[in-house]
Amino acid sequence: MDEVQVVVAHSERATLRVGDVFLKVEADRARMDVEVEAMALAPVPTPRILWRKPPVLALAAVPGTALGRLGEPSTASPAAWAAAGAAVRKLHDAPLPARPGRAGRRVDELTADLDSECELLVANGVLPAALVTRNRQVAEAALRPWTPVFTHGDLQIAHVFVDDDEITGIIDWSEAGRGDALYDLATLTLGHEEHLGDVVAGYGPDVDLDVIRAWWSLRSLLGVRWLIEHGFDPSAPGCEVDVLRSRM
Repeated sequence: MDEVQVVVAHSERATLRVGDVFLKVEADRARMDVEVEAMALAPVPTPRILWRKPPVLALAAVPGTALGRLGEPSTASPAAWAAAGAAVRKLHDAPLPARPGRAGRRVDELTADLDSECELLVANGVLPAALVTRNRQVAEAALRPWTPVFTHGDLQIAHVFVDDDEITGIIDWSEAGRGDALYDLATLTLGHEEHLGDVVAGYGPDVDLDVIRAWWSLRSLLGVRWLIEHGFDPSAPGCEVDVLRSRM
């Protein structure tokens, strides 16, 4: 009998694995709608939908293994990382979806949230003021006009699966929609700066590396308190706090 494996669980959603089936329990019906629509539109490999009975979505497991995990060395080859970059380019070149995604927040809203979050991080003693100030300076480069593309919105390496240096599936599309291409590339390479060149080799040369680095700082600053509040540890080796420290 297959065991039930808890893949991720917090107050917003939970994902369970039973054999080759993933069961996603989603508190927000709209996010499930986004995921189903995005997987139907995306020109890259995605999980097969087995059935849908809100708040549960059942998906078939994709073959292969994850490109890596935040905080752990990636065992994937440079060719696999380049293949991930090529897949992201294919997604970004696809027709725009109707909805804005997580990567598509307006610059003024994002700036206001970032400044508020930085104040809270310092006021509550979560991070040293010098670390926050420096990374807020670095993050400024990401706060600029951008042309919307079809973005995944949560393209962390654990969501990209490879086999024999080929992309076999990209999972977790609930944050997909129109957004900033460099947000996706920054999320994919967060904590794995050593593979940024491989990703760009597959994606194409028209990439502003300073903006990707700015997104590393911005995403980490915005994520630290949320992660702590939801039972995760952003201070674990190689994770968000280390990403922030690397900018000093």
